[in-house]
Order: sequence, then structure tokens, then C-alpha cells
Amino acid sequence: MIYSVRGKLIHTDSELAVVECAGVGYACKTTFYTLQKIQGREEVALYTYLAVRENDVDLFGFSTLEELKCFRMLITVSGVGPKMALSILSFNTPSQFALAVATGDARSLTKCRGVGSKTAQRIVLELKDKISKENTISVRSSGEGIGTGAAVPAGSAADEAITALVVLGYGENEAVQAVGGLDPALSVEDMIKQALKKLAKF
Repeated sequence: MIYSVRGKLIHTDSELAVVECAGVGYACKTTFYTLQKIQGREEVALYTYLAVRENDVDLFGFSTLEELKCFRMLITVSGVGPKMALSILSFNTPSQFALAVATGDARSLTKCRGVGSKTAQRIVLELKDKISKENTISVRSSGEGIGTGAAVPAGSAADEAITALVVLGYGENEAVQAVGGLDPALSVEDMIKQALKKLAKF
């Protein structure tokens, strides 16, 4: 399996980046997000996924491991192929996609080309647990950092808000402390918004 390619960027097109390595040009299907990240560079490195089907072989390339991870998760969902996965990740950064799944925001995924409401709901349903497991927060069970000293119940709005903040790149303790003290009756989205305001102050 090809883990990554590094070399001269010799051509880009819609959803395509060609990287020359040792005289061989590797055509990597990719996202608008990755194309923006590598635009103007002479040498690039892409993390890759090789898809082998009965009558076709495709190489997909991504500028970050996070985007590759999202792509690999997406294509495990029933009815979601590589083309749709690229569409979703062209419209969303890895953090935005993970946040949409973690907060159950299927509606935002329907804005992507070719994604209907049923498919968006299936993506959220099938990947929500995977996203959470990727960002397991050990301090929740002990209640460390929570202003009230109480543990965060699994599956609660606070639990989901903490998961979303970790997906966005904040540390476990930072996320727990930011959510701590917020009204537990708030929706997940409101908790995230207020927690982000608290984090911005620091």
C-alpha cells in the first residue's frame, strides 16, 4: 500500500493533484481543501489511500492525516463512495466535518453536492460513535476540571460538547473546564458556542 507521496507538484485540476516522484507522476484524486493548502507550492507531500476495485484503481491524496482519517471513515458508511466523500471534505475542513458529526448536525452535510438528507443522517448515525472514540476523554469519568465537581454523564449535551471541542483541537482539560459551569439545559450547539467564547478569552 502507498502510504504517502512526496515530490514536485506538476499539475492540478478540479479534484486532482499530480505529484512527480522519481520521474513518475502520481495522479491523486483530492479535495478542494487540499488543493487550497498545496496551491503555489513546488514540492508537496500527500497522505494517500489506494482504492482497488474490480475494474479500477484510484489513488487519493490528502494534505493532512486528519483529512485522510475522515475520508477513510466516510467510505465505511453504507452508500458513501469515494466521490461523495471527496465532495463532503471539499465543502468541510476535517474539523468542521467532525464537529457536524459529533453534534448530530446532519443538515449541514446536505449542503454538499450529491448528499441527500437520508445519506447525511446515516453518516451521522454510523460515525458519531467512531468520532467520539477517536477523542475519548478520560477526565470526564472522574469529573476533573468540572466546576461542580460532578462527572459528565456519557451521551449528555456536555459530553458531546467536550467531544466537539477536542475534535476542534483543544486539549481535554481545556474542553472540560470550558464546559464546566455552563447550564446543563443548554443545547450542544449553545454549549459549544459559549465554551469557545470562554476559551477565546484565554
